[in-house]
Amino acid sequence: MKRIVLILLAAASMTTLRGQTLDECRRLAREHYPEIRQYDLITQSEQYDLSNAARAWIPQVSLSGQASWQNATSTFPGALGEILASRGMQMEGIRREQYRAAIDVSQTIWDGGHSRAAKEMAQAEAAEMRRQTEVDLYALQSRVDDLYFGILLLDERRTQTAAQINLLESNLARMRSCIANGLATRSDADAVEAELLTVHQTLEQIEASRASYRRMLEIFIGQPLTTEGLERPVEPTLGDGSPHSELALLEARAQRINVRHKALNSALMPHFSAFAQGYFGYPGLDMFQSMMSTDGTLNALVGVRMSWNIGAFYTRRNDLGKLRTARQQIGIQRDIFDFNTRLQTTREEGEIARLRKAVDSDTRIVELRRAVRMAAESQLENGVINTTDLLRKITDETSATLNRSTHEIELLQALYQLKHALNR
Repeated sequence: MKRIVLILLAAASMTTLRGQTLDECRRLAREHYPEIRQYDLITQSEQYDLSNAARAWIPQVSLSGQASWQNATSTFPGALGEILASRGMQMEGIRREQYRAAIDVSQTIWDGGHSRAAKEMAQAEAAEMRRQTEVDLYALQSRVDDLYFGILLLDERRTQTAAQINLLESNLARMRSCIANGLATRSDADAVEAELLTVHQTLEQIEASRASYRRMLEIFIGQPLTTEGLERPVEPTLGDGSPHSELALLEARAQRINVRHKALNSALMPHFSAFAQGYFGYPGLDMFQSMMSTDGTLNALVGVRMSWNIGAFYTRRNDLGKLRTARQQIGIQRDIFDFNTRLQTTREEGEIARLRKAVDSDTRIVELRRAVRMAAESQLENGVINTTDLLRKITDETSATLNRSTHEIELLQALYQLKHALNR
């Protein structure tokens, strides 16, 4: 058993040398998280929208066909018809059965800025979606940090529990030697052995929790942890940082609202285009020729067209009101974010100050607890104290050592949480 404990201690002591780092786990989790694939999909969707907007300037071609019958058509006046008939010319007028096959070509000359607004809207929407993905991935970092520091805390508990087992086994061996020499009773050894079994149970529980935390972290990073332990990160520096991802998301939303405003303005503008139409059918553009012959003819028409949909004026006031409301909502969201950030920063700074004081006093407490325990071992051999007193001194020393390690890791975690809140 003592050999197993020594192996555990050796493994724990090597973790700071060969363990995976927090930055590495963050990077792997980001690369493995399913949402990272959103970036490629957002880019593809943006390219499709930009391509569609650019195609508005490509000549638009349409084909059509029509066959009809109508109850009345254009004819010559009766007197004129009689004159023509007297000269041997039969002109019955336009036939009631008509047909045509046409091709229409239209080229936009000016669309009032509609296509430009469509491009800017596609870019603004893609930028907002990217910022939203960044926010989600930034939140992922906090979840990875919680697991990482949770494993570090369990590693420290395992190390201190293993040290306590080693210390109890050493005292149990000494107690059995005292029993053989008649200096202690069997009940003294039984008390030490019972405490040893209890601590072994605690170690098993720690190992089970640690294994669970490691499996969850492996799910996040998408691969097994390459080392038995994790490297304890150094204390971070809190320098100037980049804009927070949530603020960048709000800025992207504000930009999208500005683009929507431009789109509303473009909807008020008239559209100008050039067009050409050609068709084969009956009747043709030459009505007199169609009155004299029922044969289909080729016809062509070119020109400039202006269209103006004034329906956008009807809803403009409400549309602008909606945009103002959306801007106000973004302003409120900024205020809420600033308030929550200040609150979290104040809480973390207070926690950091508390933990620094605790760490400063922990070292002295450990020294005193160790000195008391060593004195108790000597007093037990001389019969000054009993086994219960010694076990209490061992537990006190173990708790003091564990508290020091726990406070050190909690201090690191609080510093990284503050760094995360400030995006530094």
